[in-house]
This record gives sequence, structure tokens and C-alpha cells, in this order.
Amino acid sequence: MKWFLFSDPERRVYNAKNAFRRPSWTAEHTSGKSSSDKSSQTSERSFGSVEADQFKCTSQQTKDLQVFTYEELEAATRKFTRGNLLGEGGFGSVFKGCIRPKRPRSGEGKLEVAVKQLNQKSLQGDKEWLAEINFLSYVDHPNLVKLVGYCSEDNERGMHRLLVYELVTNRSLDEHLFGRAQLVLSWKSRVQIALGAARGLDYLHEGIDVQIIFRDFKTSNVLLDKNFNPKLSDFGFARQGPAFDHSHVTTAVLGTVGYAAPEYVQTGHLTSKSDVWSFGVVLFELLTGRKVIDDNRPKHEQRLLQWIKPLMMDSSKFPKMMDPKLEGKYPLKAAQKVATLAFHCLQPDPYSRPKMSVVVERLTQVLELSELPYFQEETIHSRNVKFSQETACAGKVKSWSLKGVMNLFHMENGCLGCRKPYGIKKGSTV
Repeated sequence: MKWFLFSDPERRVYNAKNAFRRPSWTAEHTSGKSSSDKSSQTSERSFGSVEADQFKCTSQQTKDLQVFTYEELEAATRKFTRGNLLGEGGFGSVFKGCIRPKRPRSGEGKLEVAVKQLNQKSLQGDKEWLAEINFLSYVDHPNLVKLVGYCSEDNERGMHRLLVYELVTNRSLDEHLFGRAQLVLSWKSRVQIALGAARGLDYLHEGIDVQIIFRDFKTSNVLLDKNFNPKLSDFGFARQGPAFDHSHVTTAVLGTVGYAAPEYVQTGHLTSKSDVWSFGVVLFELLTGRKVIDDNRPKHEQRLLQWIKPLMMDSSKFPKMMDPKLEGKYPLKAAQKVATLAFHCLQPDPYSRPKMSVVVERLTQVLELSELPYFQEETIHSRNVKFSQETACAGKVKSWSLKGVMNLFHMENGCLGCRKPYGIKKGSTV
């Protein structure tokens, strides 16, 4: 299988064979080993029938969405002026706008929204646009972005596919960690953001009657509201979890380099544990203030998972791993617990990774620890403390040892932390 990377900042991974093909509605395979018999099973169903069968509430819930005309959204965004541009991504451009709510509350005026406009040359296309409507009309959680409505028009001016969300004012976690945001996220804020994002993923995995795999969890897809509560956004790559007693969904490999789980990139086998891997990567980004891949840094520091390895092995170097913008203002024990949890999420064996419900429980404990007064908790400057060893969240992994950490980064077929990530052919550029 051949792979290539887009030159855009998101650096998504696409299947070269199908990348320029107009989206068809045939599709994913739900397959794997059943719990009763270990023989491999594969069933093929159309994408359309999967949505109809597995999201029975969708048709009813979409009635609660507003259907906009293109002219209405053009007026709401002042003809998509650059002054209202909030950002750009693989789907297209996102603009700020104001609309009248479908069912306004007493005294409620216009509603500020974010309008995502599909780029007609976008490779994500209609399929991802429809996926966002299907999934976001089905879910309801404070840590998921809220879909207000959509627009679908074809006329002489072209094809118009737009999505309308409630506006999330503080932009993305990516911008606060790696951008030029003047406000530095405190330690407590980072833990609260991680906990909220974990709750959102836990809800998708276990909180509703149909499992949803987010598939593209990363800092740029975590939006922050006015109180810095996180909301997961961009459900274009989200997929239905394995049906019945199957272990995984076999699908085309989509995602972002550095965040995608290695077994998924290698085989196309998608499970909820793929999201857990991505969450572990983001935890390390929150700890270090570094991007998972940053070609602007010195060569030996460009791959985050590779760079942190020696720092984790030497307990005296652990503080050097932490984001210098924190200025040492964090509880050392709490930071070590988060690092340990991140390692558990990055287990090579996906079945040894914790469920997101366990991650939520551990981060809740870390938040409680982080709320203690600093004089009750050792900080970075107090003394060097040997890195704590804990049993893995999943209950299957023994205490972390030097050998265990080495195995984490140097797996049998390669390493995402090394120069050549999984799924990238020799000679490809990253």
C-alpha cells in the first residue's frame, strides 16, 4: 500500500489509491475475532445502510437542526469576508457569523455561530460532511461541539455544503499550547482540559448505545469555550465502532501523522483503543508544550515520543521534560502520574491500553491532587523524586521498568517516535 502526505499543516494520512476518487457509499468492513469463537469474520455493508441501521434516532434528531439556505449563511458571515475567518483545515474554511435561533428562548437575540464551508476541491468531501451531521445530531454531551444546522444546495454557482456550530470562543488547544496565545495555560487548566476531553471520548465509546470512534483526536480538534472547557470538534473522520461481537472495524486509514495508533496505520483495524493512543500523545503534548512532530526543532528533538524517552528513564531529568512556560508551578507527583497514564495509553498492545472510563477516573484523581496547596505537595524545585511506578490502568501491565519503556518505543515493526513513522514508505518525507 502506498502512502503520501498532504502539504497542509494538518498533515493527514490518505490512501493514495482512493484519495482522488469521489466518495462512494460502499464501504467499511466490521470484522475481527468474536468472543465466542476466535475465527476471523468479515461482513460488508453499504455506508448508507450502516447509518440507517445503526443510527435509528438520526432522522428524528436531524429535525431539530436548522436547514439554512446559502444566502442566509452568506448574510450571516458578511459574504464570508476574510475578517470573519476563524480558521482553515482539511474540510475548508470556518467563518464567524450570527443567526436567529430556530427556537429562541425568552429574551434571546441572535446566536453567534461558526460556519464551516466545504472547499469544493476538498478530498474529505460529501462523505465527511454527512458523517458530521449524522454523528453530531445523534450525540449530546458538554464536551462535544454542538451542531446547530447545515446547508446543502446545488445551483449554478456550484455545490454548497456547510455546517453551522455554536461558536466556541477560545479557539483550539493547539493554538494555546503551540501558537502565540498570550495566556499561558496553568497546570490545573491543562489537567481540567485533559479530563474534559477524556470525558468526551468516554461518552463516545461507552456512554451511548452505539459506540463511536473519533479517529482523529489531536490538539487542533479540541476547542475551548469562554471558561476553557474543552469540546471535541471535527467528526468528519468519526466511525461507528465494531458491531455485534466483532473486535474491530476494517477501514481506510485516515488521520494525522504522529497521532494515529500504529496497529491502525499498519492494518486498518480500527478500535476505540486507537483513540486511547491518540489521547496519550496529547497528554505528552500538554506536559511538554511540544508538538508530536516539529520539524523546526533540532533533529534529535523533532519527534516528541523519541525525545522524551531518555528523560523518562532518568528520574533526575524528568523536570526537563515539562513545559518551561509552567515555570515549575505544578505538583511533581501529579505530573508524574499524568506521564505514567500517558505511557499506559501508548502501550504497543491495544488491548493493554486503558478504557477511557479508567482514564477519566485517573485524571479525576490527578485533578484532586493538583488542587492541594503547593506547600502540601512537592514541586519541581523541592527535590528530585524517583519516578513513581504504578500498575497499568488496564490492570494487565506490570510496573514500569526500563525494559518496559524501551519496548514501548521500539516495537517489533517500527516506532512512531522514530524518524520513520508507521505507514510511511522508505524515502517518503515527513
